[in-house]
This record gives sequence, C-alpha cells and structure tokens, in this order.
Amino acid sequence: MRQFKIVVEKHPDTYIAYPLGLKGVVIGQGDSYESALEDVKSAIKFHIETFGFTEIDSDPPVIEAFIAEAGVAV
Repeated sequence: MRQFKIVVEKHPDTYIAYPLGLKGVVIGQGDSYESALEDVKSAIKFHIETFGFTEIDSDPPVIEAFIAEAGVAV
C-alpha cells in the first residue's frame, strides 16, 4: 500500500482527479468527488502495473500540497 497526494477539482459538470508524484499523465473523472477519487485510484494502479514502479517520482516526495488563487495582470 502506497499513499499518494491527489488533487480533486470540481467543475460545473464533473470532478477531475490527478495524483502528485507520478511521471506521466494519470487522470480520473467522475460525477462526484468519491467517484473521481475511485477512478483515479484505479488509473494509478493501472499506470504502475503497466509502466512499473519507476514511474513513481519519489525523490523528493511530495510532503504537502497547497492550492492558491492569485490575480495576474495579462
């Protein structure tokens, strides 16, 4: 059992989830927070089974993750 930090985004019509600390693109989607989380857990497992444990980018490990909002003049 390995722990991953997972970001879950709520959009108007769906939830999107993705892990931190994996190489490549791994995304889950669902109609609820829980279903997106289950989908991304399945995607993580598939990704590691397919590409191996070398896909885990654990040096350095993600200790914490923060979400910030900032205004940017463009």
